[in-house]
Amino acid sequence: MKYGFLGCGNMGGALTKALSKATKDILITDRSGKAKHLAEELGLRYASGEEIVRECDRIFLAVKPHMMEELLAPLRPQLRQRRPVLISMAAGLTVAQIEQMAGGDLPVIRIMPNTPVAVGQGMTQYCHNALVTEEDLRSFLEDMRFSGRLDELEERLMDAASALSGCGPAYMYLLIEALADGAVACGIPRAKALEYAAATMIGAGEMVLATGMHPGALKDAVCSPGGSTIAGVRALEQHGFRAAAMDCVAAAYEKNRQLGKGK
Repeated sequence: MKYGFLGCGNMGGALTKALSKATKDILITDRSGKAKHLAEELGLRYASGEEIVRECDRIFLAVKPHMMEELLAPLRPQLRQRRPVLISMAAGLTVAQIEQMAGGDLPVIRIMPNTPVAVGQGMTQYCHNALVTEEDLRSFLEDMRFSGRLDELEERLMDAASALSGCGPAYMYLLIEALADGAVACGIPRAKALEYAAATMIGAGEMVLATGMHPGALKDAVCSPGGSTIAGVRALEQHGFRAAAMDCVAAAYEKNRQLGKGK
């Protein structure tokens, strides 16, 4: 099974790295030249968009939502003739919109990955139309096994999932940076502070996933009466931490909905 990537930005590049751990039968292209360097780094083939459509069985559409129509329009005749599985990661664009832009009834998988797929720690949601066969889906998921977690989700929830896990790494990086800054203010060297903050976030996430416990219960287990942890939690609450976290997801969700409408 041969894969192609039309586009190689941050997300497309991250997915290329993950997929290349399962197969080297991958063609990539973009307008910036980044794909050429990535192809050399990973031992893949750099090709034109026309070559990718002509040769590949599955094609990742790795461009911004507003660029999708321009990308697909000149490729429609070839797409209709070859009928590859199209895999879109464009925020806000539905399966039906991708079908329409590609020029007809084509098998489409819509995914919402995040950049940690590059290191095998991603969270990717997916949905698809009825033209994607069980074998198409099974082998696609198998080839994506090095990307991290994958979860099938109703399409109506994809924009919300994108606002959480798709955008989420940026929220986490901001929190890691802020916690590290706090530690630096307390005298910890910056490199150590960043390591401690990142490792703590990884460990806390694994605790939630491994134990199945509610994060509130895990938080309570760390907070001794009158202790330093509850003092820190109190400071976060005083500054509206919980409300800010909820609002950032809601804001990203609204933006995703606008992107689907071409705004």
